[in-house]
Amino acid sequence: MLSVRFTPEDLLGVTFATGPAPLMELVLVAAMAQREVSPVFGRWQRTVRAGFPREARRLLELVPPTATGPMFLDPVSRGLEDGLDAVLSAPTDTVRGELDRVCRTSRPVTPWLRGLADRDTAVWQELEQSLRSAYTGLVAPSWSRIRSGFDAERAWRTRQLAEHGMRATLAGLTPGGRWHGTTLVLDCAKEAEVTLTGHGLVLLPSAVWDGPPLMAVHDDAPSVFIYPALTPLPLLGARDGEDHPLNALLGRTRAAALGLLTQQLTTTDIARELDISKSSASEHAKALRDARLIVTQREGKAVWHSCTPLGLDLLTGSA
Repeated sequence: MLSVRFTPEDLLGVTFATGPAPLMELVLVAAMAQREVSPVFGRWQRTVRAGFPREARRLLELVPPTATGPMFLDPVSRGLEDGLDAVLSAPTDTVRGELDRVCRTSRPVTPWLRGLADRDTAVWQELEQSLRSAYTGLVAPSWSRIRSGFDAERAWRTRQLAEHGMRATLAGLTPGGRWHGTTLVLDCAKEAEVTLTGHGLVLLPSAVWDGPPLMAVHDDAPSVFIYPALTPLPLLGARDGEDHPLNALLGRTRAAALGLLTQQLTTTDIARELDISKSSASEHAKALRDARLIVTQREGKAVWHSCTPLGLDLLTGSA
């Protein structure tokens, strides 16, 4: 059982991440490669294991199957390069403290980990190369699906917040979530208590993780709550040899347009993303609007489109 104690400042400071974090997703993929094969993720897990880059296998010395590796390894960044910059510039005291925690709880002490603690230049260059290789081989090919899953999750949870409030939304992030006063209680195999620090909480769903929720608590910044997204990666988009369920109902292009509109986009954005003409994108948007699956608003010369609750229901139900 995980108990998360909120202060009033933390409840007022709950926000959603602006997008999936590349290195966080990478760490979760590395953890999933070591976890027991699951019914939903099994095929994907076997593919990840078979394709795990040889140059990236050092990461398995750092990341256990629980994904509770050193926090300096998976900063919440918007891009790979700024994430790598944050990793490589992590304070030495932070690096040593996190490596000590990880080695005490889940990973054996190896010469390579000692090199990280001692700031050995060659070892840190190898870490950077491992992260780049793992991202290129394991995360980048699925990034568009990870991103679309994140956008759908964020839109869905935002709707839940508007309809049911913050407490119900937070309790609903994982099965069995409940409140005891200002403490959020979540069902987990291990007992743990976390007290937030008054700097708020960032919600970060992941389509590649099926384990228990994870907390990264920071003393001088918002803490981060990582949880499995409503729709896991293997169910995002069409699987090999199969058609997406919405294609038969809406048509392939129109279904793809609806999937894009979990975030607000212009007609030009839709045309660019789907590689169609602007007039064709406008026709698809009109059909979706007439079916009450999206709403449209004009700001100056720009026309913005986004999903309605009915559109979100259709997307999440089809997954």
